[in-house]
Formats: sequence, C-alpha cells, structure tokens
Amino acid sequence: MTANGWLQFVAFFAVLLLLMRPLGLYIARVVEGESTFLDPVLRPVERLLYRASGIHPDEEMSWQQYTVAMLIFSLVSLLLTYIIERVQSVLPWNPQHLAGVAAATAFNTAASFTTNTNWQVYTPETTMSYFTQMVGLAYHNFLSAAIGIAVAIALVRGIVRKQSPTIGNFWVDTTRIVLWILLPICLVVAPVLIGQGVIQNLKPYTSVATLQHGQPPQVIAQGPVASQEAIKELGTNGGGFFNANSAHPFENPTPFSNFIEIELIFLIPAALTITLGKMTGSSGHGWAVFAAMAILFVAGFAVCYWAESQPNLLLHGVDQKATLINPGGNMEGKEVRFGVSQSALFATITTDTSCGAVNAAHDSFMPLGGMVPLVNIMLGEVVFGGVGSGLYGMLVFVVLSVFIAGLMVGRTPEYLGKKIESYDIKMAMLYVLIFPLLILVLSAVSVLHPAALAGLGNSGPHGLSEILYAYVSTAGNNGSAFGGLTTNTNWYNLTLALNMLAGRFLMMVPMLALAGNLAQKKSVPPSSGTFPVNTTLFTVLLVGVILIVGALTFFPALSLGPILEHLLLHAGKTF
Repeated sequence: MTANGWLQFVAFFAVLLLLMRPLGLYIARVVEGESTFLDPVLRPVERLLYRASGIHPDEEMSWQQYTVAMLIFSLVSLLLTYIIERVQSVLPWNPQHLAGVAAATAFNTAASFTTNTNWQVYTPETTMSYFTQMVGLAYHNFLSAAIGIAVAIALVRGIVRKQSPTIGNFWVDTTRIVLWILLPICLVVAPVLIGQGVIQNLKPYTSVATLQHGQPPQVIAQGPVASQEAIKELGTNGGGFFNANSAHPFENPTPFSNFIEIELIFLIPAALTITLGKMTGSSGHGWAVFAAMAILFVAGFAVCYWAESQPNLLLHGVDQKATLINPGGNMEGKEVRFGVSQSALFATITTDTSCGAVNAAHDSFMPLGGMVPLVNIMLGEVVFGGVGSGLYGMLVFVVLSVFIAGLMVGRTPEYLGKKIESYDIKMAMLYVLIFPLLILVLSAVSVLHPAALAGLGNSGPHGLSEILYAYVSTAGNNGSAFGGLTTNTNWYNLTLALNMLAGRFLMMVPMLALAGNLAQKKSVPPSSGTFPVNTTLFTVLLVGVILIVGALTFFPALSLGPILEHLLLHAGKTF
C-alpha cells in the first residue's frame, strides 16, 4: 500500500463530494417537476412523448398501479430485446454478418439487461451486432437505470406524503429521469471519453498483419463504444462492449478515463442521498445515510487494497515488492496502467454499486481481496448501490434500524413522522429475506448438480467461490463475474436469468408496497421518544444492522470459500 495509491483514493472521494450535492439537488427538482435550466429544450420533447404515448402526466398512481406499469414495461422491453437478438442477422448495422443469438443465451441476456444486471455469458464483440448493442442493449442501460431511480423516488414520496393514496406517475418519473438526468450527462461525458481514446464508429472490424512471421492476421474489433461506455457506468449497468470490459484499452484506455468511469459509477447513487435529504426536509438524514454508505465503502476498499498489496504466494521467482517503477503486490489479472490501487478501487466501487464493470480479473485477486467484492454484493447492494436500487435498499434497512431502536427504548418506532407498524416490517423483512434465499438455495443446488459442476474451472474453496459469486452477482443485479466458471450453458442461462428477474422484481414489489403504506399514514410530531435519524448514533446503528444481516446470513458460505482458501494458501496448500 503506497501513499500514491491512497492519494488517488482521496482525489476520487473529494471529486465525488464536490459533485454529489449539486446533482442531488438537481435530481430533486427534476422528479418534483420544478423548473430547471434544461426546460426550454426538454419540455416540448416531454409533451410530444406524452401525446404520442397517450400518457396523462397529471394523473398519479397508487402503489399497485405504479408496480403494474413498471412490470408491464419491463416485460415488453425484455421480449423486444430477445427478439432483436434472435433476428439480428437480418437487421442493419451488422458489418460482421453475425448470426442470430441462440435462444438460451438471448433469454439470459434479455433478462440481464432488463434487470440492470448486464451479466454477459457471451463474448460481445463476436456475438452482438452494432444494432443489437445500440438498440437492444444500450436502450436498457438508460431505461433500467431510470426505472431504479423512479422506484427509489416513489419510496421517498411515500415517506414524505401524508394520507396520500398515490406515490407518483411511473411514466412521468421514468421519462423525466431519462431526458433531464441520464441523457445530458452522457452527452457531456461521451466526447470526453472519445478524447481519451475510447472508440466510437460503425466500421467493420480491422484485420492487421502481426509482427510475428507466419501468424494469421489479428482481427481488431471496432464499434460505437464511447456512447455505451458513458451510460454503462453512469447507470450502474456494467455490461461491456468488449469481453474484457473496462480492462480493454478501447473501453478504458488511460488512468484519466478510469477516473472518469469510477466517478460516474458512484455519482448518482451518492447524489440520491442528497435528494433524500431535500425531499424529506432533513438534509441531516441524507448525510447520515451517506455516511453509513461511505463507512462501508472505505472499509471494503482498505481491506481489498491491503490484500492485493500482498505478494502472491503462488508466484515464485518474481519480485513483488513495490518500487518507483514496479507497483508491487499481486499484479496477476491486472492492467499495468491501473496497478493494484486502481484495480482494488474499481473492484470495490463496481460491487458497492450494481454496476459490475471490471478493469481487472476478480478471479485472480487474493482470497481476501476477492472476498471484498463478494461481501459488497452480499450486503444487499446498499453501499451506494445501483442507481435508485441502492437508495431504496438502504431505506429498507433504515426502517429496520428505526424499528430495532424503538424496541430498545420501548416506544412505537417512528421514521420522519411516520409510525412503523406491523405491515411495514413485514414488507421490509420480505425484501431482506428474498435476497439470501435466492442465493443460498440456487448455490446449494448447483454445488450438487452435475450440469452446474461441469462448468467449474477450479475445485475446492475457489470453485465454491466461483459458483457463489455467480448467484450473488445475479441476485444483486450486479453482473460482474468471478471468472473461471463457464456459464453459457442451459443450466446457468436458465437459473441465472430467473435469479436476475427475481432479484430485481420480487424485491421491488414489497418495497413499493411499503411506499404505498407509508404514503397513506398520518404524520405525527416528534416527541422525546422519537429516535433521531440524522445523528452519528443512527449512522452507527444502521451500519451495524447491515453488517449483522449480511454476516449472519452469509458467513458460513464465506468460511467455506474465500476464508478457507486464504488459510490454505498461507498453510502452503492449494487445490
């Protein structure tokens, strides 16, 4: 661990703090329908879209109507993407003449991008045409991100409103988020990435003769990468245009492009805590939630950076000490232009959110370094989390924390003037229990099923980590892969697709039910027994609840995977 590595971390966090507040306040104005500097350009476009779609923007929805609209839209989007993949051979912008995608792979991919997971079981540059990449997949990068933000805002409205039967209009929320937030930022960022060397074209792939005599020409993939890269990171989507994802020099060519991309990943999730404070009228509460996220993030990065800074005991005859010209530590699976610190930081950030983009091979991390991304997702993708999904996941833990605090003092728990009652806790616990149930059941079946075991690239605890990571990543709608596991099979295509759909929508429904129930409640004035949610004590309690839920649920699996692998490695034993 070097001073330079920590300096880069401090620079990242400082820029995040500088950008998150103005963006969070701006998001609050957008979702509340207040005026912004983009209104003269975007208001006519918005009205045109509503007129063409038959949407009445002044009509609000109950939580049931909001949920049904979200589910129907997602289903139609999934089917559309599936069809595009299957028939891409006859569609335009296919200079490589790629064939249609196999049915199982197409279903897995459609489910993946619809749920903001972007898990990829295929090699993108040899499987997906430009049309499929731009229309079938990048489309979801915008819409799945917008849906996550819209649902989070609906929950915040449920907290804020008093005796209201509605929580907003799904179509209006989604439209405004795309037009006012996602598109403008991407239009600014994409040219900057192009300036750094991220490619953006519709050319056929380039065939280049290599310097090695007698070898066949090397095929260099091209494509509209920068436009997808911007929303891939901003929308915490993560699906790469290339198989190497953000380790590919056409997606992430320089340390500065790497800095931009990690800022994009955290930008909206962090800003939404400011939006929470603004909409609830308690900026202190927004900062308390941010502090809880930041504590877990810094702790995860510190562990990952420390673990990857250690020499790899399996590499012999290699100098792994840090010098001015040698980054030192475990450089296996990492790009030299990023080194240990930026690889550890990227891995921590991408799994603290539901992004899943990678600039290094997580499979090549040290056991404890690889455990950090795994634990980050296991906590429920609430350490900033995905755009929207991180906030509403964290607010579910806030409700549980307030409930626990109320039990400790013997008072009816209250959260920002709303009494937390039996129905609220049932919905919150349903949300919390679905996640580990999906992961542990499917992982347990897979470690016994021959079709699942056939895809393993490693045995022993590392093999268990590969299977566990696949189901953790897909249930958490993260999409990053541990590597070493062949998942483009009928078994994994089906089970992982169902896992992604359940991890997204089965958790959204009880959360929206919670929003609807809170919106209908009266607001009660604070009293001497009210637990304040804008204090350091609240932040500590919130962090504790998150860690206890994650630790008690997944610690046995972690003990048999990365922890056991770490102990065996230091005992001189390997599988």
